[in-house]
Amino acid sequence: MAAGLDTAVGHAQQKVPFRGDIPVAPSGIPAVPLPDAPVSYDTAEGQRIRVTVLVRGLANPWSLAFLPDGAMLVTERSGRLRIIRQNTVDPEPVKGLPAVAAAGLNGLFDVVLHPQFPKNGLVYLSYAKLVADGTPPRTMLAVARGRWNGSALVDTKDIFTAGADVNGPARMVFDRNGLLYVTTGGVNGTVAQDPNSLAGKVLRLKDDGTVPPDNPFVGKAGARPEVFTLGHRSSLGMGLHPGTGQVWQHENGPNGGDKINILRPGANYGWPIVSLGRAYPGHWQSDVFSKPGIDPPIVYWTPSIAASGITFYTGDRLPKWKGDVFVGSLRTGEIPGTGHLERILFNEKMEELRRESLLTSLRQRIRDVRQGPDGLLYLLSDHPKDGAVLRIEPVE
Repeated sequence: MAAGLDTAVGHAQQKVPFRGDIPVAPSGIPAVPLPDAPVSYDTAEGQRIRVTVLVRGLANPWSLAFLPDGAMLVTERSGRLRIIRQNTVDPEPVKGLPAVAAAGLNGLFDVVLHPQFPKNGLVYLSYAKLVADGTPPRTMLAVARGRWNGSALVDTKDIFTAGADVNGPARMVFDRNGLLYVTTGGVNGTVAQDPNSLAGKVLRLKDDGTVPPDNPFVGKAGARPEVFTLGHRSSLGMGLHPGTGQVWQHENGPNGGDKINILRPGANYGWPIVSLGRAYPGHWQSDVFSKPGIDPPIVYWTPSIAASGITFYTGDRLPKWKGDVFVGSLRTGEIPGTGHLERILFNEKMEELRRESLLTSLRQRIRDVRQGPDGLLYLLSDHPKDGAVLRIEPVE
């Protein structure tokens, strides 16, 4: 019994349809089109902001990276990489990408630049790759690396493949030592707890895809050397804390239990044996909310917000938000049309003080959030035909 809760059976208010063991999402909230004109908002800290739609017409945009010249690279889940210059999308997708196996939620995921990008031009992509000779067709997570020549990727090749049936979603981030962290999906079964499986993990690689010799499971029997942490479910956000250099990763619980973790070498984050959420049919996911040997989250959400994307705000353009953490939300409490942007304020010890839900009236699925080189915040709104890039700036 979870945390001593009463498990007496009551009567449901109403019956809801299920697809498998997942309740069918309701559709009572009408879709709201993105505004044509900028919209201004008052916020809790007194930071008055203006939100502008810069670009429209993207297809399920997933990740955003800024080039040194101010242009943006945006991935679309269908397998296209788009370049945006001066708020205009080049009609031709970037050439030089690997073949992406896009189906359902699988496809092209993250795009990140090498820490020495101005010198080497290296761009990294995480994506779903078709397994050769798979019958029936199967996919696996892969990381590809190519060199940006100003308009296309050249010499693109896979530097890492996770093996059959280890898939995404896959966020990536480089640490201060130039090592690459990659998330893998681990929703199903208990594989997330198995150090000999790459599913439900955060992996740590060199920039060429090989294994760093100081990874926590190197040389240990029954464990994959690529594994840095285990016990993860579905991670849609990862970032490097600008002060401590620690990697922060967040993941979606099932029905509740979304959380932010601070990653430690070899640590276990609990999925599926420890969770702060319920399974989709309604029962608690696990018997306990905490357990010795399981690292607790620094932030958690119940109900779930379908967390996606994370950034640490370090700029000066939005001064009352400096030091805050921003996380995108695809929807809240399993209700479509309730996506937004979360702002979390911490104290000097990185203990949460308060949080704020922003842009709720836009009702957008916020897939990614990044700080731009101009000190403003940029968001990706996830939509199959009218995905967009939004910019948050101060009203001065």
